[in-house]
Amino acid sequence: MIALKCPDIKVTVVDKSEQRIKEWNSDHLPVYEPGLFEVIEACRGKNLFFSTNIKEAIEEADLIFISVNTPTKNFGTGNGKAPNLKFVERAARDIAETVMAGNKIVVEKSTVPVKAAESIATILSAKKNSAVNFQVLSNPEFLAEGTAIKDLLNPDRVLIGGEMSPEGQEAIRKLSSVYEHWIPKERILSTNTWSSELSKLTANAFLAQKISSINSISIICERTGADVSEVATAIGLDSRIGPKFLQASVGFGGSCFQKDILNLVYLCETLNENEVAAYWNAVIVMNDHQKTRFAKNVVETLFNTITEKKITMYGFAFKKDTGDTRESPAIYVAKYLLDEGANLAIYDPKVPHSQIVNDLEEHSSHVRVVTSMNDEDLVSLAKHNPTPDLGSRSGSGDWSASSSPPKERRRPLMTNGSSIASMAEIVNCPYAAAEKSHAIVVCTEWDEFRNLDFQRIYEKMEKPAFIFDGRKILDHDALVKIGFHVSTIGKRIYQKTI
Repeated sequence: MIALKCPDIKVTVVDKSEQRIKEWNSDHLPVYEPGLFEVIEACRGKNLFFSTNIKEAIEEADLIFISVNTPTKNFGTGNGKAPNLKFVERAARDIAETVMAGNKIVVEKSTVPVKAAESIATILSAKKNSAVNFQVLSNPEFLAEGTAIKDLLNPDRVLIGGEMSPEGQEAIRKLSSVYEHWIPKERILSTNTWSSELSKLTANAFLAQKISSINSISIICERTGADVSEVATAIGLDSRIGPKFLQASVGFGGSCFQKDILNLVYLCETLNENEVAAYWNAVIVMNDHQKTRFAKNVVETLFNTITEKKITMYGFAFKKDTGDTRESPAIYVAKYLLDEGANLAIYDPKVPHSQIVNDLEEHSSHVRVVTSMNDEDLVSLAKHNPTPDLGSRSGSGDWSASSSPPKERRRPLMTNGSSIASMAEIVNCPYAAAEKSHAIVVCTEWDEFRNLDFQRIYEKMEKPAFIFDGRKILDHDALVKIGFHVSTIGKRIYQKTI
């Protein structure tokens, strides 16, 4: 985005992974984000470059952004809560060892705990000589996956934290001048470094808290006959609360909310503020409870046994308009159902086959991933597995992945002169996945799921046919009229008893 809005600024993205840089330089980007390809295509090779030559990029740069992953630690002190800062530290050391002279502004872009900038500054100062001057800024991102380009184009605010010294304030002004190419100056907020770092954690904690709060109310709605959507609309009209993040669901996911709340919990614990830690940890507890409650309801509704029953899952990403599955509620629900003995057919228009298999690990042999296929994929499938059984727990068909959107193919496809018209139905993925299913489970709010022909799906399914809407996106009254038995979050569906 900086390259797009600042044609006079050279932007170089560097990574140690040659494969990742190769993907950034291709038409198949390593991440899916609406609008991202168009931005890169407009700038790449002009003032936007992707390279593995980290040393050269650091030496040339005036501003150096550290934008590396900060996953939650899974070992040692802070296990399960504290962020693992090894990539941040490694980047800081690379910068310190590369820069021999000049003034450099190092911008902390990754989500980090309070005082991380101080740690970066310590590493840089330990290596520098009198010919080098470093300033470290905190500039957290507030992007949401699926709307990141829109969020960058028109942000609520840009936050820059730095030292209160004249040098620190000058560094803030220089970074601010970059954003001022397209963002009004009044939306650019400057603070001290620690406030900036804590603001990022706090923003995600408040948003996640709002989701867990409405999810807790959804439980009461299901028990009393209230409708959580109506409750959310009523309280969302209060200007003090607002309507955003009041959509009850199977739970929040993604790379930020849970990680940042756990980071905040760990910070509170290290300060011996255990009551504050418990307060924020309750947001995570509520989110976990919602996922468990949803999965248990599937089993209980299907007569308390799903062994050898085929269940179709629509959606595997943690939200629509992304292929990201990190902390996706769908993973938890899928594993729960698989542990209960189910056969799963999973369809998501943007999550690759390999990612789903990796996320489900030891369960993957009991899953059929139904992907969006092009002609080449379909020919390969027919060659290797001419009669795929989407419901067989023991089958081992090789399902190729493609990021292409699903298409209905009405013509027969040919390979080696032989017609495989019988395979044409497979490419229409949501419908192929539903074949002989006992239940449909919706875990991601993809818009295409709203527009499916559910009469057609109903005819393909075993009877009685069930739908569990974990995102409240379907027309429940219409589904009941078709004959489905419907269960959703935060609302009792009245229908005939089986």
